[in-house]
This record gives sequence, C-alpha cells and structure tokens, in this order.
Amino acid sequence: MTVNESTPLPRPDPATRVVARATTESTTRRTEAMATSEPATGRLERHAWRRALAVGMITYAVTRLCVLVGAAVRASQRAVDARLAGVPEPSAQTSVSDVLTSWDGLWYLAVARDGYPTSIPENVNFEQMEARAAFFPMFPGAIRLADSLVPGGDTVAALLLNLVLGALAVLLVGLLAREIADTTVATRAMVLFAVFPGSFVLSFAYAEALMIVFAGCCLLFLRDERWLLAGLAGALATATRPNGVAIVAACALAAVFAIRRDRQWKALLAPLLAPLGFIGFMLYVDAVAGERGAWFRVQTEAWGEGVSFGWTAVRSVGEFVTDPLASPTGALTVASIVAVTFMAWASWRVRLPWEWLAYSAVIVAMVLLPETVTIRPRFVFAAFPLFIGVAMWWPDRRDASERGELAFHGWSLVLLASGAGLVGLTGLYGALGAIP
Repeated sequence: MTVNESTPLPRPDPATRVVARATTESTTRRTEAMATSEPATGRLERHAWRRALAVGMITYAVTRLCVLVGAAVRASQRAVDARLAGVPEPSAQTSVSDVLTSWDGLWYLAVARDGYPTSIPENVNFEQMEARAAFFPMFPGAIRLADSLVPGGDTVAALLLNLVLGALAVLLVGLLAREIADTTVATRAMVLFAVFPGSFVLSFAYAEALMIVFAGCCLLFLRDERWLLAGLAGALATATRPNGVAIVAACALAAVFAIRRDRQWKALLAPLLAPLGFIGFMLYVDAVAGERGAWFRVQTEAWGEGVSFGWTAVRSVGEFVTDPLASPTGALTVASIVAVTFMAWASWRVRLPWEWLAYSAVIVAMVLLPETVTIRPRFVFAAFPLFIGVAMWWPDRRDASERGELAFHGWSLVLLASGAGLVGLTGLYGALGAIP
C-alpha cells in the first residue's frame, strides 16, 4: 500500500512510550553520573585526606604535650634538688629549656653561635668546645636563620624551628603513605610516627627533624621522577646528619630502576648530587680547621667513635639480660632492636618500595656499626619509611570481626605504650639518665 502525505502514521501504544521514556531517562542518568563521578570521587578523597591530616596534626600536638610533661618532671626534680641544697630554684621555663637543649642540642647551639673551630687541638675530648666540629652545618644554619626572624634568642628559635619541622615531617610521612596506599594507612602512619618514643627529638634542639624533612622530600621527588630536585633534597639531607647519607642508597636504587625500565640516564642526577652535602661539609671543616680529615679525627678522639660491627649492641643486650635493672641504656637497646625488627618484618611483608627499604636498611646498619652509641629509639625514628610499612601491614578493624577487634585493641595498646615511652624517654634524657 502506498503511503501518501494524508495517510496518518501509526502511534506507539502507551506501554512502548513508557519503556522508551524510561530508557531515555536511564541513559541520561548514566551519562550525568559518568560526568560527575570523577569530581565526586575527588571531593571524597580530598575530604578523607583533610580528615587524616587533622588526625595526624592533633596527634602531633598531643605528643608534644607528652614531651613537655616529661621535661616538666625533670624540671620539678631540679627545683627539689635546689630547695634541699638551699640555693635559688631555677625557673620552670629555664629548667624545661635546659632539658630540650641538652646533649647534642648544646653542641648545635654552639655551632650556631660560634661557627666551626679554626684549629683543633691534639687528642681533643668532648669537654673542649673544638669538639663541635663533629656536628653537621644545616641545622645550626637553620637556627641562625630562625633567630633572625623570631624574637627570644637562638634557643627559642631552635625549639620553635623544630616544632614546625616536626609538623612538616608528620605531613611528609602522610604524603608518602598516600603515594602507595590510601588515607587510612596515611592516618595510621602519621599517628604512629608522631607517638613513637623516638619522636622526642622533634621537640629537642636536635637535627633529626630537619634531616627527615629533606629525606622525605627526596623520596617524594624520586617517586615523581624529578631527579634534579631529588638530588638537591638528598644533598641537603647529607649535610644535616651523618646518617643522612642513607638517602644516597635510595637515590642510587631509584636511578638503577629508571635506567633499566626506561633508559632514563638523567636519573643519575639524584645519586650524583645527593652525597655532595656530606662531601662539601668534610671539605669545609678541613679548610676552616686547616687540616685534612678533621671531622674523622674529632669523631675518633672526642667521641670515641669506631666500628664494632654490632658487637656493642650484642654486649648491651647481654648486660640487660644478666641484670635488667643495671642501666636503662640496656633496656633502650633491647626495646629498639625489638621495635626495628618488627617494623622491618612488616615493611618487607607489605613490599614497601625498594628505595624506601634501602634507605631504612642503611639507617639501621649505621646505628648498629658504631663502637660507642648503638641502636636507640631516636636512630630507629630516622628510618621513618618503616612506620608506613607497619601502618600498611596492620589489620583493619573492618576485617573479620575477631581479627578486626584484636587489631583495634592491639593498636590502642601500641599507642598507649608509645605515649608512655615518649614521656619516660624525655624525662630520662633530661635527667642524663641514659645515652641518647
């Protein structure tokens, strides 16, 4: 049949119209969902990260109060001693400040005030101010810069500087964890890092906070294959502390992987630049003191540093086993070995990036090698990627009910023990009761 213009077209029945309309609306909703899902996911991730960061910073603030409590215990002891001796009591502010600038803090402040010695006597000892040549320059330089910006003197500047650097270190741990996991892991890593007993150094006038910031930046730049920036950050780390040279291992391994994978020869910039901070400091001290190998001589003569290949740690453990109450130093050695063993095992199980494992392994090796001061919580703390490994390994409460509950309570116990250890360690070092 021929259809002309006057012939009416057949109209679809109501059921067909409903189906067609529903199909069109469904397609429209899917299209809109696809268009908006990515921004919505991004908003959720940003919200989760802000919440994780808030938890990390609040934990950091609470742990700084823990350090102040430990320092206050020592300040109270000094006040009582002065009262019994019939001499004027030191102010609480002075006593707390003395705790937070004790041990290595005094030497860093000496370098900040007087620079490096122009000559070093033969058989120098740690009671002579020339022994300050053993301490690296980045932290004293940062103290001088902070002192020029804030009132109160160099002691106040050093403590405020580390307060800020400590917060940056917590942030960097979270960012690194977020690179390889999720915000839940990042939260756990920041909390564990902040509450670990060795984190007392973030409140003392010590150089660890600055070194961790530089090393953390270097590891982030390595992940992004920003080789020049990684090398420069690594150089700053190696100019901050002797164990900063561990970052060279991470740079070298990352470069090897990049060259094997993509023939990125520019990756060699990172391992070539990273050791320049250490080398430059050695040359500078030699030039100022007027002798070759000045730093190594001071380390040997003033500080008695040598190489024991772990025997010092073994001897300290043996002394603790035979007489646990003889010295807190032995207990700290045993606790540090237990902690770093578990942390290394957990990091290996979760397959932490090889560069991070290399950095941490060198840190641990360097604290086991010396003849005098062996492994301590502050040295374990410098191997900060291991905290990320523990955070990744730790079971989530959302796992099977029994395992999840055990994980939750176990995590609470770890945080409680760490907080107590942080207060105790601060008081112990403030009272000069153990070698830090």
